[in-house]
Amino acid sequence: MDAAHLKAVCLSFPGAFEDFPFGPETSVFKVRAHVCGGARHKAKMFASSALDARDLCVSLKCEPALAEQLRAAHPEIAGAWHMNKTHWNGVRLDGALPDDMILDMVEDSYDLAVATLSRKQQEQLGWARLTGSRDGSVG
Repeated sequence: MDAAHLKAVCLSFPGAFEDFPFGPETSVFKVRAHVCGGARHKAKMFASSALDARDLCVSLKCEPALAEQLRAAHPEIAGAWHMNKTHWNGVRLDGALPDDMILDMVEDSYDLAVATLSRKQQEQLGWARLTGSRDGSVG
């Protein structure tokens, strides 16, 4: 997966946007529900990457037990640099991992971030907690 594809995937989720709180070299992908009545909801980060880096990698949120399993099984996955290593994985995008696996990890990271938003914000984003489906349908 290349930088352009990673950026497109991260921005494809409802409420996702790119921010640069750490400077222009690091893209931080966050999610926030719609702005209502002039009040802004707090955004939650779900991915970050230095998209112009020679050795492309991305930091993604992950369930702690799964994070350990992924790190043990794949040398391309480690604790994310400058992040809480219990909840964040650093994933090297050098072609060793299949794109489908990376896409699943990005979506899981997004879901973990959205899960921390209020129920109202989740509904605004069209996110369904129990079904695992963003459109709310079952099955």
